[in-house]
Amino acid sequence: MSRECQVTGKKPLVGANVSHSNRHTKRRYEINIRRKRFWLEDERRWITLRLTARGMRRIDKLGLPAVIAELRARGEKV
Repeated sequence: MSRECQVTGKKPLVGANVSHSNRHTKRRYEINIRRKRFWLEDERRWITLRLTARGMRRIDKLGLPAVIAELRARGEKV
């Protein structure tokens, strides 16, 4: 599975390391992915999501059932 937030869809960015002599080499800016378990009360089961800190804040703001409904509308299996 790629390093992608299931809630926000955020992926790593590509940039460059710049040395003292100003040479540029490719690098990846990884995102802050965490594996978090949530209790889904409607279905009486635990679900595990891979998400970023911003994804967790979105769940806090909208609520877990609303975010899960968005994921399922997008076609993602939860």
